[in-house]
Amino acid sequence: MKLAKWKETGIGLLGRGALAVLLAAGSLLIPADITRADSAGSIRVALYADIGSKYKSTVPLVTLQSEQSFSLLPAAGGAPLLSVPAQNRIRVSLDGYRVKVLETPSWQTAADAAKKLQATSDKPQLFMAARGGSKVYQLYTGGYTSENAARNGLNSVLKAGLAIPEGQTPVVAGTKHLSAGSYATLEEAQAVVGSLTTAGLDAWPVFVSGEGGSARTEVWVGEASSDSELAAVSASAAAQLPQLALTPVSPGAPGLIIRMDAGLDFSSEVQAFHYLLSGSNAKFIASGNEKGIMLTERSKRIYRGDLELGNLNGSLSVINVVPMEQYLYAVVGGEVSSGWPEEALKAQAVAARSYALSQGNRFDVANVVDTTLSQVYNGIGAEAPTIIKAVDATAGEVVMSGGKVVEAVFSSNSGGVTADPSEVWNSGGSSTFVSVASPEDNAAAGSSKKWYYLLLDSGVSGYAREDNIKLTGDKTAAGLPVATATTKDVNIRPLPVVESSVPASGKLNPGQNAVVLNQVYESGSYSWIKGPYSSAELLKSLAGKTSGTLPSSITSLQVTRRGPSGRAVEVKANGQVLQVKYPDLFRSSFGGLPSTLFDIVPAGSYTVLGADGSTADIGSSTSAGVLSASGQVTAGGSGTVVMGADQTSRVLTGSPGFYFIGWGYGHGLGMSQWGVKGMADKGYDYKQILQHYFSNVTIIKN
Repeated sequence: MKLAKWKETGIGLLGRGALAVLLAAGSLLIPADITRADSAGSIRVALYADIGSKYKSTVPLVTLQSEQSFSLLPAAGGAPLLSVPAQNRIRVSLDGYRVKVLETPSWQTAADAAKKLQATSDKPQLFMAARGGSKVYQLYTGGYTSENAARNGLNSVLKAGLAIPEGQTPVVAGTKHLSAGSYATLEEAQAVVGSLTTAGLDAWPVFVSGEGGSARTEVWVGEASSDSELAAVSASAAAQLPQLALTPVSPGAPGLIIRMDAGLDFSSEVQAFHYLLSGSNAKFIASGNEKGIMLTERSKRIYRGDLELGNLNGSLSVINVVPMEQYLYAVVGGEVSSGWPEEALKAQAVAARSYALSQGNRFDVANVVDTTLSQVYNGIGAEAPTIIKAVDATAGEVVMSGGKVVEAVFSSNSGGVTADPSEVWNSGGSSTFVSVASPEDNAAAGSSKKWYYLLLDSGVSGYAREDNIKLTGDKTAAGLPVATATTKDVNIRPLPVVESSVPASGKLNPGQNAVVLNQVYESGSYSWIKGPYSSAELLKSLAGKTSGTLPSSITSLQVTRRGPSGRAVEVKANGQVLQVKYPDLFRSSFGGLPSTLFDIVPAGSYTVLGADGSTADIGSSTSAGVLSASGQVTAGGSGTVVMGADQTSRVLTGSPGFYFIGWGYGHGLGMSQWGVKGMADKGYDYKQILQHYFSNVTIIKN
């Protein structure tokens, strides 16, 4: 049946006729135990789920809405329990443990208390109910995954300094209910609910699936957390309404408890139907339609296919069950630009399809998740006509090797050369994943401005974008170019990128000269500079990511071993190896570096190579003897310009930190997305591109 407005006299659904309605055209029903992805079928994408160590992203409730009507029905099959009209919002949460904080006839009183709780970990939920024909507002926190967690929540609520109405005490609400029987119509059920609430009891109509998959309405009473509490509810009901026969509801009985949410906005009263999924293994389906269903809590994204709503490990799970090819419309759009060449989009579509199909039941209840832990999946909003065309043109095509679908992993930019498995996961060689040149990665820097690395007369060094600087034509005695500003107050940035939160190091004006030490690309996915990171910052980032004992202070940091592509596989601090589980962990170990294809440059020292092959480190607080044409002179520490063998220069600063100068973005294994774009720009087709990045493979229709 369709949802309608509440009666003015209390909670009541208006409407007549059978509860069963026809499924929306094109809706997809997948039995809950089918989790294998199929290129011609569907894939299960976890949006919210608690899957233990594999994945955890939870939310206490979800808000659903669509431009077309959609139905809620049992995942196990059977008639739809209700239909949600177009544009109507509903909320769904678990019938789990909660803390009932207070009950009041004043919405504002309840909302003020809810606002105080919003800042805590005990998230508020506000419902409207009825007492003797008058509205009351019931404030809860939760849900909680266990009774013990709810008890802890109760203690937090008691310490929150809330204005609790006189005579009330916050209590734990649970999942134990009594049934007051089944009713032929919703109106009959509502009449019984009204009698119970007038008697001071909590009661609600509940949609359940009956024999043969039929839909029916029951009335459930109470929300006890223990058998003794449930017995007390039963005794109270028997004393006041002896004509009702109450029986305990089975803990596993699936049902949709109908409540009215009054907390969509705590600034003004906004209401929506709220359905509590009851049953230890409850699963219900929000059946999809042509317009998709919007999930407010997931950044208001709209999803094709069905949303399976369930109870998983005591938390609300939301699994998007969507046709594989439609899933790819959003994945390709989330991973690359719709404006890229068609062959690049085709290559991404085939790689994404192959990756998805290779996952099997990786996440137990789902094949993949919607984050970069699998592939970026942002729903219909990421789609575009060019992407849909590319996916359709390659429908069912996958990358195969040895009779198996390849887990066609990819990253944003390999920095000119892809990674070997040994540089990422510490694994051995692979006939499919080998390090290959990817010069087309520089397509990522094609439209980026270059930056001049400058040394000002004041001693300040930093970067200025090329469109604000011009060369004067002069050079220093060392042959370094001289430049000046083309406009007033050109910012000299500490790194070659505009970061509004980072103050400029200095200013340069027309007529003021600066020495050009180097010219680099703007920091982005192709190349980048990070730092300088102090010893304290590095130690904080390294904590918990290495197995050995860290030094009290880092005075030297060096890449001491590299893999086949040049990526760092061993780094030493003060001569001691930093032990990480696998090399790619260096990215997060050093404060979130874009890749492991990097050099480490100390900000406050440089290394001198002697004629006898020996080396010496010169710090900012020391000086060194330099042999010039006029004899030996002494070079100072901080402010010294050091020129490397590649003719680039840098300034020795007083800071003892470390710069990371690197290339690429991501793990670098397999396909480089920017490299794909660059190859497509040069005229390669999608099969040639895929067979460049994945060795010894064929592209076939699965």
